[in-house]
Amino acid sequence: MRLGLAEKLVPTRPHSATVFQNAFGLSTYARGNPDGYCGTTILCVQKGGETVLIGDGQVTAGHEVIKHHVRKVRRIGESGVIGGFAGSTADALTLYERLENKLEEYPGQLRRASVELAKAWRTEKYLRRLDAVMIVADKDCMLEITGNGDVIEPDHGVLAVGSGGTYAFAAARALLDVEGLTADDIARKAMEIAADICIYTNDKFTVERLPQPEGEEEDSGGEGPQEG
Repeated sequence: MRLGLAEKLVPTRPHSATVFQNAFGLSTYARGNPDGYCGTTILCVQKGGETVLIGDGQVTAGHEVIKHHVRKVRRIGESGVIGGFAGSTADALTLYERLENKLEEYPGQLRRASVELAKAWRTEKYLRRLDAVMIVADKDCMLEITGNGDVIEPDHGVLAVGSGGTYAFAAARALLDVEGLTADDIARKAMEIAADICIYTNDKFTVERLPQPEGEEEDSGGEGPQEG
């Protein structure tokens, strides 16, 4: 097959940012995909016995912003687990349901339930078509689950996925050891930095916390959270 001049001039070497993200386990979901819905930043921070999961609210299709207030983080059943996703909302909801079933089968064992979900996601014909990346967390651990069968637990108390994940991850790591900053402070500041840099990420944040402050529901910036 003959290549046109333009095709010959396109470099085949991976972009350095992609190499960096792959090396450090940062998801690049939908990066550079102009044809479908893309762009999300989900960040999880654990510090001082507190777990904070935060996500932006923007949905982008090509070069257009479709919605500003989409809820991408939520609680999963009554299991004390919170989750966030980058990818198709419908697919993510299916995966949440599957994970909830696994948590009922393995109560209090988030790692085991996540491994079983990842195995099913990779091997079952129906689940293989689902297009999303998830972060899930409880009071003890945080995990990234992908359709490749990966279940990744970070060495430090920070995990991020999505188009702005690299920026949020780096900012949160830099702030993690700053005295006086809580997990919530770190997560919000890191997401603000990511939103300033990544055009697919906005500052309409939804936050989930563990343990959840008494009488408090999920916090959403701007308007109330909506399904995307």
